[in-house]
Amino acid sequence: MAKRRLTGSFVALITPFNQDYSLDFEGFRTLVDFHDENLTSALLIMGSSGEVSMLSAEERHAVVRETLKFRKPGMEMWYGCTGPTTESTIAYVAQAAAEGADGAVIAAPPYICAPNEDIVRFFLDVADASEIPLGIYNNPPRVQTDLTAADVLRIAEHPNVLVLKESTARTAQVAQIAAANPDLSLMCCCSPNLGLVVPMMSLGGHGTANMTGNIIPREMAVISKPWDSHQDTLAFREAWLRNLPMLHYAYSAVNPIPIKSLMAAVGLPAGPLRKPLSAYEGEALEKGMQIARDLDLDRVYGFDLARSLQAAE
Repeated sequence: MAKRRLTGSFVALITPFNQDYSLDFEGFRTLVDFHDENLTSALLIMGSSGEVSMLSAEERHAVVRETLKFRKPGMEMWYGCTGPTTESTIAYVAQAAAEGADGAVIAAPPYICAPNEDIVRFFLDVADASEIPLGIYNNPPRVQTDLTAADVLRIAEHPNVLVLKESTARTAQVAQIAAANPDLSLMCCCSPNLGLVVPMMSLGGHGTANMTGNIIPREMAVISKPWDSHQDTLAFREAWLRNLPMLHYAYSAVNPIPIKSLMAAVGLPAGPLRKPLSAYEGEALEKGMQIARDLDLDRVYGFDLARSLQAAE
């Protein structure tokens, strides 16, 4: 039986904090509502954009438990569940499943720099143990493990693996994977620096697993729509080129520094970044505000683009 497909804009949500760095669950509620209203297909909560590596185990459990109370019909809620070991990852996935999550996304455990064969086994062991669908995240800059096309296709054979988020800079690998036509949703990071979005979507990609949708969700929904018609390709081209400055801005520093700083500046729930990260301010933040003005995001979303920089700090 063919696996179900996740399509469209899969947004890696930021984690909103209160000013004392505690979790802002009302902020989460507002953000879930915001994405439900603006065509986001699915949310990934506690990915790297969600500062997951700086959350305690208790906080991670609480985020799953509390945010699932805000779930909207038709919008899936997935959770980043990577732990430092296979066993801890299985435990995070099991907790997400017990709370009713739609799926979990896992990457290679960071820092250990294990051989590819061990990481392939890691993904398969977690998939064997999971009661919910999994997405695999190939993200060498974050974890140092770099899955080959053959590695990805081997993992994709598992019936519990439904999504690939590819974040290498190898367009040839995207083509190899697409040509093999694996039974899973093909998605990639929205970074224009990696150059994957255009080739993946043109070769039959099912959407993007993106960060920029935190600030431009409607536009990312257009960019992330599978190409089912000539009109889809034209809409993609227009949206991609118009929003390219914002896409570059979102990746102008390690995530989520640019996007979370801009969200706070325009009035979305965001709060501070956890130390040692620090928010954009001054000229760096003003650059993002000007891009938002150029894109008329005050008209589109009602963002406050006239507020002072001090109000965002």
